[in-house]
Amino acid sequence: MSTGLWVTLTYRDADAALTWLKAVGFTEIAVYRDDADPTVVHHAELGWPQGGGVMLGTHRPRPRWPDQTGTGSAYAVTDDVDGAHAAALAAGGTSLSEPADQDYGGRSCVVRDPEGNLWSFGSYRGEG
Repeated sequence: MSTGLWVTLTYRDADAALTWLKAVGFTEIAVYRDDADPTVVHHAELGWPQGGGVMLGTHRPRPRWPDQTGTGSAYAVTDDVDGAHAAALAAGGTSLSEPADQDYGGRSCVVRDPEGNLWSFGSYRGEG
């Protein structure tokens, strides 16, 4: 089964974002850099072990696709919520909600990445 939903984000420091995301469990699929300035990431793809993933790049003005760094959010399904939380903090994230069992089922936590994006890690997979 393939997953057709991917989160897309932009970062001021895409290399730091790649390092943080890999520390919390994402795996690098591809990174395409600018030939003239290799610090600029035009497109990167990272997969999540339970399916789906994140695509990201270095923030640059794009009038047809307005965005702002540090304003995204995502929910990543994992069976190891406590481990994801610990890894996110060890890599420089900030805890907004410690791992806890939820009334609707599962366990979850919320972490802010170093650029301000919110990441929920949880074991809840929905009703479907």
